[in-house]
Amino acid sequence: MEDGDWKAAHEIVQKDETSALSCWAHGIVHLMEGDVPNARYWYKAAGRAFPEAPSVAEEISALKSAAGSGWAKK
Repeated sequence: MEDGDWKAAHEIVQKDETSALSCWAHGIVHLMEGDVPNARYWYKAAGRAFPEAPSVAEEISALKSAAGSGWAKK
């Protein structure tokens, strides 16, 4: 995800559309591709407020912190 390959990241997050972390990651992927309406959908599915001024780098950092280092490396 961090390397900007949103297509590969999208394939990964689509495998789990039930967990809040995966839904959040899915929203971040849509931010990366510039699809804000779809990103909002996935943030809502994750139970997260959509950021007022979204920053992909900040969102990835927050996701990694929330998930723990083991999940972020998968």
